[in-house]
Amino acid sequence: MDRRTALGVMSGFAAAAAADLREIHAQESTPRRGRLFKIATEEACSIPEIAEELRNIARTGWDNLDVLLIRDVYLRPSRTTARFLPSLLDIGAHRIEEMDAHGVDMHLLSLTAPGVQMFDTETAVSLAQLANDRLAEAVSAHPARFAALASFAPQDPKRAVKEMERAIRELGMNGFVVNSHTNGEYLDQPKYWPILEAAEALDAPIYIHPRAPSDGMAAPFRDYRMEAAVWGYGCEVGTHVVRLMLSGALDRFPKLKIVIGHMGEAIPFWLWRLDFMGAPGERRPNQLKPSEYFRRNFAITTSGVEDPLALRYCIDRIGVDSVMWAIDYPYQPTAPAVKFIETAPLSDEEREKIAHGNAERIFRIRVARES
Repeated sequence: MDRRTALGVMSGFAAAAAADLREIHAQESTPRRGRLFKIATEEACSIPEIAEELRNIARTGWDNLDVLLIRDVYLRPSRTTARFLPSLLDIGAHRIEEMDAHGVDMHLLSLTAPGVQMFDTETAVSLAQLANDRLAEAVSAHPARFAALASFAPQDPKRAVKEMERAIRELGMNGFVVNSHTNGEYLDQPKYWPILEAAEALDAPIYIHPRAPSDGMAAPFRDYRMEAAVWGYGCEVGTHVVRLMLSGALDRFPKLKIVIGHMGEAIPFWLWRLDFMGAPGERRPNQLKPSEYFRRNFAITTSGVEDPLALRYCIDRIGVDSVMWAIDYPYQPTAPAVKFIETAPLSDEEREKIAHGNAERIFRIRVARES
Protein backbone atom coordinates (compact mmCIF):
# COMPACT_ATOMS: atom_id res chain seq x y z
CA MET A 1 0.00 0.00 0.00
CA ASP A 2 1.55 3.32 -1.05
CA ARG A 3 1.60 6.46 1.07
CA ARG A 4 -1.31 8.12 -0.74
CA THR A 5 -3.56 5.04 -0.35
CA ALA A 6 -2.58 4.64 3.30
CA LEU A 7 -3.38 8.26 4.00
CA GLY A 8 -6.74 7.88 2.34
CA VAL A 9 -7.65 4.78 4.37
CA MET A 10 -6.56 6.28 7.68
CA SER A 11 -8.24 9.58 7.01
CA GLY A 12 -11.47 7.79 6.07
CA PHE A 13 -11.69 6.06 9.45
CA ALA A 14 -10.75 9.23 11.34
CA ALA A 15 -13.11 11.45 9.38
CA ALA A 16 -16.00 9.06 9.94
CA ALA A 17 -15.35 8.98 13.67
CA ALA A 18 -15.06 12.75 13.88
CA ALA A 19 -18.22 13.22 11.83
CA ASP A 20 -20.19 10.82 14.02
CA LEU A 21 -19.07 12.68 17.14
CA ARG A 22 -19.94 16.02 15.57
CA GLU A 23 -23.41 14.79 14.63
CA ILE A 24 -24.04 13.64 18.19
CA HIS A 25 -22.99 17.04 19.53
CA ALA A 26 -25.02 18.85 16.89
CA GLN A 27 -28.23 17.34 18.24
CA GLU A 28 -27.81 19.61 21.28
CA SER A 29 -28.52 22.66 19.08
CA THR A 30 -30.54 21.62 16.06
CA PRO A 31 -31.20 24.52 13.65
CA ARG A 32 -34.74 25.77 13.27
CA ARG A 33 -37.03 24.27 10.63
CA GLY A 34 -39.56 25.92 8.40
CA ARG A 35 -37.11 27.92 6.26
CA LEU A 36 -34.14 27.44 3.97
CA PHE A 37 -31.20 25.83 5.74
CA LYS A 38 -28.09 27.89 5.01
CA ILE A 39 -24.38 27.05 5.30
CA ALA A 40 -22.12 30.02 4.52
CA THR A 41 -18.88 28.72 3.07
CA GLU A 42 -16.35 31.59 3.04
CA GLU A 43 -16.54 33.13 6.50
CA ALA A 44 -13.35 34.70 7.80
CA CYS A 45 -11.91 34.68 11.30
CA SER A 46 -8.63 35.15 13.10
CA ILE A 47 -6.94 34.68 16.47
CA PRO A 48 -5.21 37.33 18.63
CA GLU A 49 -1.73 35.91 18.10
CA ILE A 50 -1.97 36.19 14.33
CA ALA A 51 -3.52 39.64 14.60
CA GLU A 52 -0.53 40.78 16.64
CA GLU A 53 1.97 39.40 14.13
CA LEU A 54 0.12 41.20 11.34
CA ARG A 55 0.25 44.42 13.36
CA ASN A 56 4.00 43.98 13.55
CA ILE A 57 4.14 43.65 9.76
CA ALA A 58 1.94 46.73 9.38
CA ARG A 59 4.42 48.77 11.44
CA THR A 60 7.26 48.01 9.02
CA GLY A 61 8.06 49.89 5.85
CA TRP A 62 7.37 46.83 3.69
CA ASP A 63 6.07 48.09 0.35
CA ASN A 64 3.78 45.12 -0.30
CA LEU A 65 0.20 45.37 -1.53
CA ASP A 66 -1.15 43.11 1.23
CA VAL A 67 0.33 45.48 3.79
CA LEU A 68 -2.02 48.24 2.63
CA LEU A 69 -5.08 46.30 3.78
CA ILE A 70 -3.30 45.03 6.88
CA ARG A 71 -2.65 48.62 7.92
CA ASP A 72 -6.28 49.53 7.23
CA VAL A 73 -7.53 46.76 9.50
CA TYR A 74 -4.87 46.40 12.19
CA LEU A 75 -3.31 49.86 12.62
CA ARG A 76 -5.47 52.69 11.30
CA PRO A 77 -9.00 51.43 10.70
CA SER A 78 -11.50 53.63 8.94
CA ARG A 79 -15.22 53.69 9.62
CA THR A 80 -15.53 50.90 7.08
CA THR A 81 -12.73 48.67 8.35
CA ALA A 82 -13.09 49.32 12.11
CA ARG A 83 -15.63 46.52 12.50
CA PHE A 84 -13.54 43.91 10.74
CA LEU A 85 -11.04 42.95 13.45
CA PRO A 86 -13.52 42.53 16.35
CA SER A 87 -15.73 40.43 14.08
CA LEU A 88 -12.79 38.34 12.89
CA LEU A 89 -11.65 37.59 16.42
CA ASP A 90 -15.11 36.54 17.63
CA ILE A 91 -15.75 32.89 16.85
CA GLY A 92 -18.38 32.52 19.51
CA ALA A 93 -21.38 34.33 20.91
CA HIS A 94 -21.39 37.57 18.90
CA ARG A 95 -20.93 35.78 15.58
CA ILE A 96 -23.75 33.38 16.42
CA GLU A 97 -26.01 36.30 17.36
CA GLU A 98 -25.30 37.83 13.95
CA MET A 99 -26.08 34.52 12.27
CA ASP A 100 -29.31 34.11 14.22
CA ALA A 101 -30.42 37.65 13.42
CA HIS A 102 -30.34 36.82 9.71
CA GLY A 103 -31.24 33.14 9.65
CA VAL A 104 -27.80 31.71 8.90
CA ASP A 105 -27.41 28.21 10.28
CA MET A 106 -23.68 27.56 9.89
CA HIS A 107 -20.42 29.31 9.12
CA LEU A 108 -17.57 27.41 7.52
CA LEU A 109 -14.75 29.23 9.29
CA SER A 110 -11.40 29.95 7.69
CA LEU A 111 -8.39 31.99 8.73
CA THR A 112 -8.57 35.38 7.06
CA ALA A 113 -6.13 36.50 4.38
CA PRO A 114 -3.18 36.57 4.20
CA GLY A 115 -3.27 33.73 6.70
CA VAL A 116 0.23 32.73 7.78
CA GLN A 117 1.81 33.17 4.36
CA MET A 118 3.59 36.47 5.02
CA PHE A 119 5.44 35.20 8.08
CA ASP A 120 8.82 33.52 8.35
CA THR A 121 8.62 29.75 8.15
CA GLU A 122 8.84 28.92 11.86
CA THR A 123 6.26 31.54 12.81
CA ALA A 124 3.98 30.39 10.02
CA VAL A 125 4.17 26.73 11.03
CA SER A 126 3.45 27.39 14.70
CA LEU A 127 0.64 29.87 14.08
CA ALA A 128 -1.09 27.61 11.58
CA GLN A 129 -1.12 24.86 14.21
CA LEU A 130 -2.43 27.25 16.85
CA ALA A 131 -5.15 28.61 14.56
CA ASN A 132 -6.29 25.09 13.71
CA ASP A 133 -6.49 24.18 17.38
CA ARG A 134 -8.58 27.30 18.12
CA LEU A 135 -10.96 26.71 15.24
CA ALA A 136 -11.38 23.08 16.23
CA GLU A 137 -12.24 24.25 19.74
CA ALA A 138 -14.83 26.65 18.36
CA VAL A 139 -16.42 23.86 16.33
CA SER A 140 -16.43 21.57 19.35
CA ALA A 141 -18.14 24.26 21.43
CA HIS A 142 -20.75 25.02 18.74
CA PRO A 143 -20.90 21.96 16.46
CA ALA A 144 -24.29 22.82 14.97
CA ARG A 145 -23.17 26.32 14.02
CA PHE A 146 -19.55 26.05 12.88
CA ALA A 147 -17.39 23.90 10.65
CA ALA A 148 -13.82 24.88 9.79
CA LEU A 149 -11.05 24.81 7.22
CA ALA A 150 -7.48 24.20 8.33
CA SER A 151 -4.51 26.42 7.59
CA PHE A 152 -0.98 25.26 6.83
CA ALA A 153 2.34 26.90 6.03
CA PRO A 154 3.23 26.38 2.35
CA GLN A 155 6.65 27.82 3.17
CA ASP A 156 7.57 24.31 4.37
CA PRO A 157 5.64 21.77 2.26
CA LYS A 158 6.80 18.79 4.32
CA ARG A 159 5.50 20.22 7.59
CA ALA A 160 2.44 21.55 5.77
CA VAL A 161 1.52 17.97 4.89
CA LYS A 162 1.91 16.85 8.51
CA GLU A 163 -0.41 19.64 9.65
CA MET A 164 -2.92 18.78 6.95
CA GLU A 165 -2.97 15.18 8.13
CA ARG A 166 -3.39 16.24 11.75
CA ALA A 167 -6.18 18.68 10.89
CA ILE A 168 -8.28 16.05 9.14
CA ARG A 169 -7.42 12.91 11.07
CA GLU A 170 -7.18 14.33 14.60
CA LEU A 171 -9.11 17.60 14.59
CA GLY A 172 -11.89 16.51 12.24
CA MET A 173 -11.71 19.67 10.13
CA ASN A 174 -13.47 20.01 6.80
CA GLY A 175 -10.72 20.91 4.34
CA PHE A 176 -8.02 23.53 3.89
CA VAL A 177 -7.60 27.18 3.06
CA VAL A 178 -4.59 28.69 1.33
CA ASN A 179 -4.33 32.38 0.53
CA SER A 180 -3.15 31.94 -3.03
CA HIS A 181 0.51 32.74 -3.69
CA THR A 182 3.29 32.22 -1.16
CA ASN A 183 6.29 34.47 -1.77
CA GLY A 184 5.03 34.92 -5.31
CA GLU A 185 4.85 31.17 -5.96
CA TYR A 186 1.81 29.03 -6.79
CA LEU A 187 0.69 25.49 -6.09
CA ASP A 188 1.33 24.36 -9.67
CA GLN A 189 5.07 24.36 -8.93
CA PRO A 190 6.34 20.83 -8.17
CA LYS A 191 7.84 21.90 -4.82
CA TYR A 192 4.24 22.27 -3.58
CA TRP A 193 2.92 19.05 -5.07
CA PRO A 194 3.18 17.19 -1.72
CA ILE A 195 0.44 19.57 -0.52
CA LEU A 196 -1.77 18.67 -3.48
CA GLU A 197 -1.01 14.99 -3.00
CA ALA A 198 -1.99 15.14 0.66
CA ALA A 199 -5.27 16.96 -0.03
CA GLU A 200 -6.21 14.41 -2.70
CA ALA A 201 -5.29 11.47 -0.45
CA LEU A 202 -7.20 12.92 2.49
CA ASP A 203 -10.18 13.58 0.19
CA ALA A 204 -10.38 17.12 1.51
CA PRO A 205 -10.79 20.25 -0.65
CA ILE A 206 -8.42 23.19 -0.78
CA TYR A 207 -10.11 26.57 -0.78
CA ILE A 208 -7.88 29.04 -2.63
CA HIS A 209 -8.73 32.40 -1.10
CA PRO A 210 -7.44 35.67 -2.56
CA ARG A 211 -4.72 37.94 -1.38
CA ALA A 212 -3.24 40.95 -3.13
CA PRO A 213 -1.15 40.41 -6.26
CA SER A 214 2.45 39.42 -5.59
CA ASP A 215 5.29 41.90 -5.86
CA GLY A 216 6.06 40.60 -9.35
CA MET A 217 2.66 41.67 -10.71
CA ALA A 218 1.92 44.54 -8.33
CA ALA A 219 2.67 47.69 -10.32
CA PRO A 220 -0.63 48.18 -12.21
CA PHE A 221 -2.62 47.62 -9.02
CA ARG A 222 -0.95 50.33 -6.93
CA ASP A 223 -3.12 53.13 -8.29
CA TYR A 224 -6.72 53.69 -7.22
CA ARG A 225 -6.57 51.00 -4.49
CA MET A 226 -7.02 48.27 -7.07
CA GLU A 227 -5.05 45.69 -5.09
CA ALA A 228 -7.90 44.16 -3.09
CA ALA A 229 -11.45 42.98 -3.69
CA VAL A 230 -12.29 45.62 -6.29
CA TRP A 231 -10.01 43.93 -8.89
CA GLY A 232 -6.67 42.57 -7.66
CA TYR A 233 -8.01 39.64 -5.65
CA GLY A 234 -9.88 38.13 -8.57
CA CYS A 235 -6.97 38.63 -10.95
CA GLU A 236 -4.60 36.98 -8.50
CA VAL A 237 -6.67 33.86 -7.80
CA GLY A 238 -7.69 33.61 -11.44
CA THR A 239 -4.01 33.52 -12.36
CA HIS A 240 -3.43 30.78 -9.78
CA VAL A 241 -6.29 28.70 -11.18
CA VAL A 242 -5.17 29.05 -14.80
CA ARG A 243 -1.64 28.03 -13.83
CA LEU A 244 -3.00 24.89 -12.18
CA MET A 245 -5.08 24.00 -15.22
CA LEU A 246 -2.33 24.56 -17.80
CA SER A 247 0.58 23.12 -15.82
CA GLY A 248 -0.36 19.46 -15.83
CA ALA A 249 -0.65 19.42 -12.03
CA LEU A 250 -4.30 18.35 -12.23
CA ASP A 251 -3.33 15.42 -14.45
CA ARG A 252 -1.09 14.24 -11.65
CA PHE A 253 -3.87 14.73 -9.06
CA PRO A 254 -7.12 14.07 -10.94
CA LYS A 255 -9.27 13.65 -7.81
CA LEU A 256 -8.11 16.86 -6.16
CA LYS A 257 -10.97 19.24 -5.32
CA ILE A 258 -10.32 22.97 -5.27
CA VAL A 259 -12.83 25.64 -4.24
CA ILE A 260 -12.66 29.29 -5.23
CA GLY A 261 -14.94 32.13 -4.19
CA HIS A 262 -16.49 35.27 -5.63
CA MET A 263 -18.54 33.47 -8.28
CA GLY A 264 -15.44 31.67 -9.52
CA GLU A 265 -13.13 34.70 -9.72
CA ALA A 266 -14.40 35.26 -13.32
CA ILE A 267 -12.97 31.94 -14.55
CA PRO A 268 -16.38 30.52 -15.61
CA PHE A 269 -16.83 33.46 -17.96
CA TRP A 270 -13.43 32.82 -19.60
CA LEU A 271 -13.72 29.08 -20.16
CA TRP A 272 -14.50 29.25 -23.87
CA ARG A 273 -11.49 31.46 -24.57
CA LEU A 274 -9.27 29.43 -22.24
CA ASP A 275 -10.20 26.30 -24.18
CA PHE A 276 -9.54 27.98 -27.51
CA MET A 277 -6.19 29.46 -26.51
CA GLY A 278 -5.05 26.87 -23.97
CA ALA A 279 -5.89 23.62 -25.71
CA PRO A 280 -3.64 20.59 -25.05
CA GLY A 281 -0.58 20.38 -27.25
CA GLU A 282 0.02 24.10 -27.61
CA ARG A 283 3.43 24.01 -25.92
CA ARG A 284 1.77 23.32 -22.56
CA PRO A 285 1.72 20.09 -20.57
CA ASN A 286 -2.02 19.97 -19.82
CA GLN A 287 -3.80 16.88 -21.16
CA LEU A 288 -7.36 18.24 -20.95
CA LYS A 289 -9.09 21.44 -21.91
CA PRO A 290 -9.26 24.02 -19.10
CA SER A 291 -13.06 23.71 -18.99
CA GLU A 292 -12.71 19.97 -18.42
CA TYR A 293 -10.43 20.54 -15.44
CA PHE A 294 -12.71 23.24 -14.13
CA ARG A 295 -15.81 21.04 -14.20
CA ARG A 296 -13.92 18.06 -12.77
CA ASN A 297 -11.68 19.60 -10.13
CA PHE A 298 -13.27 22.88 -9.08
CA ALA A 299 -16.25 24.21 -7.19
CA ILE A 300 -17.14 27.84 -6.63
CA THR A 301 -18.90 29.93 -4.01
CA THR A 302 -21.00 33.06 -4.38
CA SER A 303 -19.10 35.08 -1.77
CA GLY A 304 -19.38 38.80 -2.38
CA VAL A 305 -21.20 38.48 -5.73
CA GLU A 306 -24.97 38.82 -5.38
CA ASP A 307 -25.82 38.94 -9.07
CA PRO A 308 -28.58 36.56 -10.21
CA LEU A 309 -27.44 36.73 -13.85
CA ALA A 310 -23.91 35.71 -12.91
CA LEU A 311 -25.29 32.93 -10.72
CA ARG A 312 -27.46 31.55 -13.50
CA TYR A 313 -24.58 31.63 -15.96
CA CYS A 314 -22.34 29.70 -13.55
CA ILE A 315 -25.03 27.11 -12.89
CA ASP A 316 -25.56 26.60 -16.60
CA ARG A 317 -21.82 26.60 -17.41
CA ILE A 318 -20.37 24.35 -14.70
CA GLY A 319 -23.40 22.68 -13.12
CA VAL A 320 -25.42 23.42 -10.01
CA ASP A 321 -23.57 20.71 -8.05
CA SER A 322 -20.42 22.86 -8.15
CA VAL A 323 -21.91 26.07 -6.74
CA MET A 324 -22.15 26.95 -3.03
CA TRP A 325 -23.52 29.95 -1.17
CA ALA A 326 -21.26 32.18 0.92
CA ILE A 327 -21.39 35.57 2.61
CA ASP A 328 -17.72 36.61 2.93
CA TYR A 329 -18.34 37.68 6.53
CA PRO A 330 -17.34 40.14 7.96
CA TYR A 331 -16.14 41.87 4.80
CA GLN A 332 -19.59 41.65 3.19
CA PRO A 333 -22.87 42.31 5.02
CA THR A 334 -24.97 39.29 5.95
CA ALA A 335 -28.49 40.54 5.20
CA PRO A 336 -28.07 41.09 1.43
CA ALA A 337 -26.33 37.74 1.02
CA VAL A 338 -29.21 35.99 2.78
CA LYS A 339 -31.77 37.82 0.67
CA PHE A 340 -29.84 36.83 -2.45
CA ILE A 341 -29.96 33.09 -1.80
CA GLU A 342 -33.56 33.24 -0.64
CA THR A 343 -34.87 35.24 -3.62
CA ALA A 344 -32.60 34.43 -6.59
CA PRO A 345 -34.58 32.89 -9.47
CA LEU A 346 -33.76 29.25 -8.77
CA SER A 347 -35.69 26.03 -8.67
CA ASP A 348 -36.29 24.57 -5.22
CA GLU A 349 -33.74 21.85 -5.93
CA GLU A 350 -31.12 24.34 -7.07
CA ARG A 351 -31.68 26.56 -4.03
CA GLU A 352 -31.32 23.66 -1.60
CA LYS A 353 -28.12 22.48 -3.24
CA ILE A 354 -26.51 25.91 -3.33
CA ALA A 355 -27.66 26.94 0.15
CA HIS A 356 -26.43 23.84 1.95
CA GLY A 357 -26.49 20.53 0.08
CA ASN A 358 -23.33 21.00 -1.96
CA ALA A 359 -21.41 22.29 1.07
CA GLU A 360 -22.42 19.25 3.09
CA ARG A 361 -21.17 16.96 0.33
CA ILE A 362 -18.00 18.78 -0.75
CA PHE A 363 -16.80 19.73 2.74
CA ARG A 364 -18.28 16.64 4.45
CA ILE A 365 -20.33 18.71 6.86
CA ARG A 366 -22.78 16.60 8.80
CA VAL A 367 -25.39 18.34 10.92
CA ALA A 368 -28.53 16.88 12.50
CA ARG A 369 -31.62 18.85 11.51
CA GLU A 370 -35.30 18.44 11.98
CA SER A 371 -37.14 17.24 8.92
